[in-house]
Amino acid sequence: MQQAIWQRLLQVLLLVLAAASPACAQTSEAPPAQRTVLWLDPGDISLRNLFYGPGGKTDEPKGPMKFLKEEAGGSSPKFDVRDADGKKWRAKLSVEARPETVANRLLWAVGYFGNEDYFFAELQVADLPPKLKRGQNYVTSGGVVHNVRLQRHPEENEKRTGNWDWRQNPFYGTREYNGLRVMMALLNNWDLKTTNNAIFKDREHPGTEIYEVSDLGASFGRGGPSVSDKVGKGSLQAYERSRFISKIRPDYIDFDFPKRPPLIFLLSAPRAFCYYGHKIRWMGKHIPRADAKWIGGLLAQLSHGQIEEAFRAAGYSPQEAEAFAAAVEKRIAALNQL
Repeated sequence: MQQAIWQRLLQVLLLVLAAASPACAQTSEAPPAQRTVLWLDPGDISLRNLFYGPGGKTDEPKGPMKFLKEEAGGSSPKFDVRDADGKKWRAKLSVEARPETVANRLLWAVGYFGNEDYFFAELQVADLPPKLKRGQNYVTSGGVVHNVRLQRHPEENEKRTGNWDWRQNPFYGTREYNGLRVMMALLNNWDLKTTNNAIFKDREHPGTEIYEVSDLGASFGRGGPSVSDKVGKGSLQAYERSRFISKIRPDYIDFDFPKRPPLIFLLSAPRAFCYYGHKIRWMGKHIPRADAKWIGGLLAQLSHGQIEEAFRAAGYSPQEAEAFAAAVEKRIAALNQL
């Protein structure tokens, strides 16, 4: 009888020890919670190199480039290439190439996620087809392509899993989210379609989803669509002339952004006129004053030289880079005067 009791106690003790063992504890752990990220503390902003941007000099594409295939999506001509190190890049050819290169750097400078973008006034590409379906006007003899933005291919480091909407997302109403709205106004990036916002899975950190504005080509122009892209994107004159803050109240501010398209736009693209004229106008309205001042404080840590470097990296002349930087600084000053 006593022997049976002791055997039973021994069995219970062994079960308790097994339950407390590391192996058992590991199998009973719940999977890590999904983490969504829109902004990360950039640290000392004055140390950020805006000439090379998020990828730095080490990730700069290495020639020669080899053509892979054309990409049909989007309004701008694009194709994929592979560089001498075996890295895959997406080339964009259009008026968007330069302003997008700058906009990514400024977003990255203050803690938002930016693509690894590099601009080339001329790029030698081997194995180009005899004629591109789109963008052939940017190609000259010998396989030289002009005004090219190379972006690290999204399949290289991260996996795109979907798009996110400006109204429906995990960050709506937060300081970081409102700061991003202010950045869109600062850049005059008016093309705010959901397809231009990407969700990426970070392969190095399983369970982490990165929310990013993945297409910023409609920046530094009028602040709204125009009949000509030369006014709506990357136009110094249009950017300088556009109004920035339209209303200041004790608790909130309004931006004169995004701008409605001109009436003539209705004749050429009625559906687009409806979208850009009404559905996204709220983006620049009723932004908490404290949140606008917060992002303005981060931007104020950038030097004139850093901002100028971002424009020089995109192929703007020294005179253009100086003028664009001055216009951006004027907007930053307005935010810090709130």
